[in-house]
Amino acid sequence: MVGSKEHWRYKMAEENKFPSEVIDLPSRGKVYPKDSPLSSGKLEIKYMTAKEEDILTSQNLIEKGIVIDKLLESLIITEEISIDDLILGDKNAIMVAARILAYGPEYLVEVTLPDTGEKIEHVFNLADCPFKYIPEYVKENNFEITLPISKAKIKFKLLCGHDEKKIDKEIKSLQKLNSMVSPELTTRLKHTIIEVDGDADERKIYNFVDNMLSRDSFYLRQKLSEISPDIELTQDVEIGGKTVSVDIPLTVDFFWPSTQR
Repeated sequence: MVGSKEHWRYKMAEENKFPSEVIDLPSRGKVYPKDSPLSSGKLEIKYMTAKEEDILTSQNLIEKGIVIDKLLESLIITEEISIDDLILGDKNAIMVAARILAYGPEYLVEVTLPDTGEKIEHVFNLADCPFKYIPEYVKENNFEITLPISKAKIKFKLLCGHDEKKIDKEIKSLQKLNSMVSPELTTRLKHTIIEVDGDADERKIYNFVDNMLSRDSFYLRQKLSEISPDIELTQDVEIGGKTVSVDIPLTVDFFWPSTQR
């Protein structure tokens, strides 16, 4: 669980004297190069200070959509690490850990009940969000499957922040040519697949994805979901004698609780 001794150990960062925590990563470090500090499966982050709260309130960073990245960059102590090196699931785990260290695990937010559409206020305990760890058999960020319909053998990877930025840039360029259709799905698959039937040529991969059968696409996305490590941001809520599963919404209050404003 996030916040438990299993995940963190307290230590004082020698270089800046700020208290810090060493947190585990859901990927266990298996998807990173062996020479990367991330391959240890751990990352050290410091507690938030007023300096980081300045980052959170920067309208310029908020408008650019990079405020969370800048916050996490400021909090990460482990050297030689860029926020873009991280896969999404590990980044999410660090974000939740940073929030717990800053304001505690209690997160008061308005949620919409899935069955009725009713809106209620609920306090989630972020420390009760478990990790979805990467499977034990995974050794590196390189996976191989045979698609069920085309029988093509493909190799694929989990995307990191560097990949996500390339994808966003490519999608924006493509939408200028055709604003009616968002090419997000195909663009993500083009960057996820690294080889088709032993061929790593980018043009062939792109052509393969553009003509990929829906059942093959669905199968690949299922495999990605099974493999991808993350932190579970869903909890049960008791209402009217019933228990319903609700996604924890990541609103502005996640990093800036109303009681702190």
